[in-house]
Amino acid sequence: MKFLDKAKIYVKAGDGGNGAASFRREKYIEFGGPNGGDGGRGGDVVFRAVPNVNTLIDYRFKTKFVAQRGQNGMGKMRTGYSGETLYLPVPTGTVILSENEEIEYADLNTDGMEYRAVRGGNGGWGNLHFKSPTNRAPRQANDGLPGEEKTLVLRLKLIADIGLVGFPNAGKSTLLSVVTSARPKIANYAFTTLNPQLGVMYAHKREFVMVDLPGLIQGAHTGVGLGDRFLGHAERTKLILHVIDGSESDWANRYKIIRNEMDSYGGNLINKPEIVVINKIDTLSDDELNTRLTELKKSFGRKKKPVFLTISAAGRIGIEEMINTIEKQMLELE
Repeated sequence: MKFLDKAKIYVKAGDGGNGAASFRREKYIEFGGPNGGDGGRGGDVVFRAVPNVNTLIDYRFKTKFVAQRGQNGMGKMRTGYSGETLYLPVPTGTVILSENEEIEYADLNTDGMEYRAVRGGNGGWGNLHFKSPTNRAPRQANDGLPGEEKTLVLRLKLIADIGLVGFPNAGKSTLLSVVTSARPKIANYAFTTLNPQLGVMYAHKREFVMVDLPGLIQGAHTGVGLGDRFLGHAERTKLILHVIDGSESDWANRYKIIRNEMDSYGGNLINKPEIVVINKIDTLSDDELNTRLTELKKSFGRKKKPVFLTISAAGRIGIEEMINTIEKQMLELE
């Protein structure tokens, strides 16, 4: 299934049915009087969060949704039936925004959560409502009111506990495949991961959902590379796993670049608890590893330092220690 995390759609609630203008006509009843019924109410359009779906692909090709119109009123004081509510299923974690994306109407971050986007129009009054002592036979009836309509933007922010961030080709996908049953695309070139990938990590009978985000590069917040729009999927995470390619030089600078991109994006990502994971340590000697790690720690100065781990995802080195550390951090955050 193709991944799609943003869609623009048009929704319209049903119009109200028209009121009826009719009169009672029965044998031996000379002055029957008005008996026109009211029109039915138009149907609403309601978004509902559903589990086990992580894409908005259903809204890529069909972008117009109109709820059922209310039935017109009828004689014999019969009210028209109301239009059925149109339920639109979306993945849990979907944010509903205005057309210009400046107003957030709803954040459906819980399974089964609903949001009524537009209301159906009220039905018109039949002529029975207009009967009065001075107007015994009114021929007036109201038309139904039109339903509300809006153009909306749907933005999906995946629900996950742990977010993997870092430069392209830092080994995030390999790490995800090692600690979860996910099978992301893995290759020896940049931007192998083009869409977020989810996996479930098991730690001592506990489960944590991990999301691997496409790699960031300097200037991502201005649209360079794949940009930073996928960072929205890290907004709901409790913990950031910052993966650094140990085979590259100048870890401190690479760490700083990713942190600057997260800060430029916003969404409070910069303040989330973080574990820095140095990957591919099997490409370094012990002396090189210790020297570079010491330089990285010194670059923080007096700032509070995150937790540092050294692993080799491909070589399965340090994985168990990393899982234990993640579990400990997650328990502290609960």
